[in-house]
Amino acid sequence: MELDPQNAFSAIQTGIRQASALVVTYSFSVIGAVLLLVIGFVVAGFIERWVYAGLGQVGGFDLTLRRFFSKIARYVVLGLVVVMVLGQFGIQTASVIAAIGAVGLAIGLALQGTLQNIAAGIMLLALRPLRIGEYVEVGSISGTVEEIGLFATRLRAVDGIYILAPNSTLWTLPVKNFTRNGVRRNDITISATNEHDLDQVQKSLLKLAESDRRVRKDPPPSAFVAELGDNTASITLRYWTSDSDYQSAKAELNKKVRSTLRVMA
Repeated sequence: MELDPQNAFSAIQTGIRQASALVVTYSFSVIGAVLLLVIGFVVAGFIERWVYAGLGQVGGFDLTLRRFFSKIARYVVLGLVVVMVLGQFGIQTASVIAAIGAVGLAIGLALQGTLQNIAAGIMLLALRPLRIGEYVEVGSISGTVEEIGLFATRLRAVDGIYILAPNSTLWTLPVKNFTRNGVRRNDITISATNEHDLDQVQKSLLKLAESDRRVRKDPPPSAFVAELGDNTASITLRYWTSDSDYQSAKAELNKKVRSTLRVMA
């Protein structure tokens, strides 16, 4: 079958016209998409800086949360820009948004534990039951807080052991914060026998506490009989110190109290 040159030429011209129309049409779409992307990136950066600076004006707002929320704002803007770019090419954005929602739900279910840690991290940073440098005890976990992240919190135990605790664990259990109030109470209890003068023992213990510069005057130290037995009596010395002096005062007064009781026997 012979090809008619006239028909072939007409077909080529038609194809060129259609291709030209497509190029013109999609050129505008591509240019519009590029402009949207450029403007979107600029606006997203501005929004990120604006949110970061705005949260910085809130007193006591944590730096990690400022970064987290400013990044979230940036990615939300970029997500909207991507949807608008897809719309430039005639793609049904409603179906795209539905697909993104379905993917997000699947990812959320797969990373449920991780998302719990992030949510707990946000609550820890917002409500601040523990801060960097504070000594805390949460369940079986205890140590000095070194870093609070969105996923986990790093602590250092008293023996120097590294601890990385999931935020969900720290949030769901009661937190004992030994540093927050700045002062701590200690009780030293000794056992006196019938050979001891209880009044004299109490006076001696009070004198020990009052002569120690680390013991606070308010509330004042006290010494009292905590428990009576047949041949013994438990006498307690109660005093308050600052958190920083707690361990040193406890160690030294324990030694002095024992020596005093031994001398008075």
